[in-house]
Amino acid sequence: MPPVTFRRAVAEDLNAVLALLADDDIARSRSGYVEQATPAVRAAFEEIQRDAGNELLVGERAGEIIATLQLTFIPGLSRGGMRRALVEAVRVRSDLRGLGIGEQLMQAAMESARERGCGVIQLTTDLRRIAAHRFYARLGFEASHAGMKRAL
Repeated sequence: MPPVTFRRAVAEDLNAVLALLADDDIARSRSGYVEQATPAVRAAFEEIQRDAGNELLVGERAGEIIATLQLTFIPGLSRGGMRRALVEAVRVRSDLRGLGIGEQLMQAAMESARERGCGVIQLTTDLRRIAAHRFYARLGFEASHAGMKRAL
């Protein structure tokens, strides 16, 4: 299998990233689900690109985007001003799961977080994603907090 390289996404990657995000039953069941770039999605992508506190990473193999995640860097006053990294929207193409690509992707995210001076990396994962919970636990993540959300 050709190696996977990880880099920041560019505009030409947007449709491939959206396809990865759509390749998920839970995501398809949520409001706001799109398969093609809408003006709002393009605006969000451009904002992520301009914001030094955000990175949209992609995994590329043989010229094809096969994985993605968004990484947000959060300065904070708690814990002595420690900076955190927040991971969102982790996806590996469904037919390639179980091959270690997700682990490589998360390692790339953790390295980026370390380079940015983060003391912790955190994420939330849907309670229905049992396999994802095992995956993150294997990488050393702990279910130390209860996450809560509220629609606005």
